[in-house]
Amino acid sequence: MAFKINFSHAGALALLVALGGAAHAVQALPGGRTLAFALATGGVLGLVLQRTRFCFYCHARDWFEDGNPRGLLAIVLALAVGVVGYTVVLGSWLPVPQPGKLPPDMHIGPVSWVLVAAGLSFGAGMVVSGSCISAHWYRLAEGSPVSPFALIGSALGFILGFITWNPLYSLSVADAPVVWLPAHLGYGGALLVQLGGLALVAAWLWRGFAREAAAESAARGAVPSLGAVWRGLWAGRWPYWVGGLAVGLIGAFAIVRMRPLGVTATLGSAARQWAQGQGWIPERLEGLDGFAGCATAPQSTWFTPNALLLAGLVAGAFVAALASRQFAPRWPTWRDAMRGLAGGVLLGWGAMTGLGCTIGTLLSGGMAGALSGWVFGVAVFVAVWAGLRLKRRWPAGR
Repeated sequence: MAFKINFSHAGALALLVALGGAAHAVQALPGGRTLAFALATGGVLGLVLQRTRFCFYCHARDWFEDGNPRGLLAIVLALAVGVVGYTVVLGSWLPVPQPGKLPPDMHIGPVSWVLVAAGLSFGAGMVVSGSCISAHWYRLAEGSPVSPFALIGSALGFILGFITWNPLYSLSVADAPVVWLPAHLGYGGALLVQLGGLALVAAWLWRGFAREAAAESAARGAVPSLGAVWRGLWAGRWPYWVGGLAVGLIGAFAIVRMRPLGVTATLGSAARQWAQGQGWIPERLEGLDGFAGCATAPQSTWFTPNALLLAGLVAGAFVAALASRQFAPRWPTWRDAMRGLAGGVLLGWGAMTGLGCTIGTLLSGGMAGALSGWVFGVAVFVAVWAGLRLKRRWPAGR
């Protein structure tokens, strides 16, 4: 057992050194400092996501099936921290928010029934595949047999989204309002409304749970030694609140040096470039490239901040999984493959049509004060709730 622990830690350390070397090497490329920052940010994000099991679907399922609110409270905490951070940063960039004038690059999208449909599709894909897209990226580093197929399915879903985009754009998206809350309420008003709403959600989730949490806190006893703390870092999972706090801080910190967090732009760009090469999708996608969000424009190089962020995320998650001995690859079954592909198509269509996923549209959009982020998030969780109810009704489908 000691040999396995030492071997795992040594392998994780070697990978961490390699990640640092890669970050140093990309600084020689054009825009190298931003690329290195994206790679390092992705590494930290992947480490946090893996160690805290930060997964929108898992957290929602814990609440809907077991009444455990810790995960959803972590999401609420991430949003609250991010909202405050974004307000500070955007307030320095655009001191006087005005209607019709949006902060550049922020994930603020149109609000229509198409966005609701995208959120419902994404939530259904989470139920079918067992994770959101961000969790599939870090579970890829844990050896998940479903995640590779879910990511392939997501690329196919993006292609389906590109095929349906022009009709949906003409039908509804073109005339849909793009609502940035600070432009209508001011930074103070938007901050008050968003934090107030999150506080109400947190109070609702916390009801009847405070006594149990207090009892658990009292049962922990004396302060642990440094050795016990170190061992605890690589055993089990970190507390939910650590994930929420860290994700919120990373999200707010990231916009200082690069675009808001998102984990679908590179996947969508690759799918778009390949599908256009095959003649499967229109060369012109009406209005798409004018919207802020997880951009899916064909790339002339794959050394982009988003690509490096994803590479760092997977590498950081692999470091964490290896060090904690949670890297457990398994040969996929046909059920794994079909579940991943089917759920991935729903995820990809929802992410493309909603201009991002639970990270890009919900987290980054909500933190920026975009009404689109909150609408997308509500639709996602409604779909998860309905999907879990259907699964209970037909247990053979589990």
